[in-house]
Amino acid sequence: MIFRILSITCIFLATACTNSASEPLALCNKQFAGGNAPVVTRQSLVSKTTMLCFEGYTVLNSGVSYTPVWSAEYLTAERVEAARSMKRKNAFHAEQQLPATERSELADYVRSGFDRGHMSPSGDMATESSQQESFSLANMIPQNSRNNQTLWVGIEEATRKAAVSGGELYVVTGPLFEGDSLERINGRVLVPTAVFKALFDPVTRQAGAYVTPNAPGMEYETLSIAELEQRSGLNLFPSLPAELKAVKMAMPVPSGGRGRNKPIEVESLEKVIR
Repeated sequence: MIFRILSITCIFLATACTNSASEPLALCNKQFAGGNAPVVTRQSLVSKTTMLCFEGYTVLNSGVSYTPVWSAEYLTAERVEAARSMKRKNAFHAEQQLPATERSELADYVRSGFDRGHMSPSGDMATESSQQESFSLANMIPQNSRNNQTLWVGIEEATRKAAVSGGELYVVTGPLFEGDSLERINGRVLVPTAVFKALFDPVTRQAGAYVTPNAPGMEYETLSIAELEQRSGLNLFPSLPAELKAVKMAMPVPSGGRGRNKPIEVESLEKVIR
């Protein structure tokens, strides 16, 4: 199940969409807190973006970085329990709903030294069809294997446990591109310097985020949503009030991770796009 929103305008101005786009838009919105998609607030990140709606997640793809800008999910305890009974079947594939000039290809990752790292993980998918869709390269970043297969696995599992414990959870995951020395694999796909996962618990009305370098090691930061939004150039949960975003929830501790919370001087993807 996949629907493509052809214009970024349709994401934020539903009344301007045609009837053919309104049904897919409603299917997208079930993944978002309050039915509102994350909003790109840094203008340079808007270029060549396409929103794709899948059964288990919705993603905003960038034709500049050839990665997601964000990938959003609505997790419930029932969904997580069902997903745990699924056997993983790797089905990595280029996203044919995207123009060839704006999508990554399997060949981009060959001998790159990076994993094809899920943003919305296959371990969250409760059906065979949603698991297969999670392997779209539109949902992937070039991720350091010693991050993807260790700390990041712990963060994903901590997120699932939080969904089971609280009953439901809204999650937005994505890459950060910071600093002056950004790498592209195959001269095309931009390698993130860090990866984030933002959580909102609609029952307790609390939210917070993890950020981890896209590098070996077990250190990570926990941030308030307001701090991450300033850093990422995204309004991750547009329906949430500022006072809620300003307070960081007690984040579940990922297995083996070492948390830290020191301010970091950051720059953005704007330098790559300009």
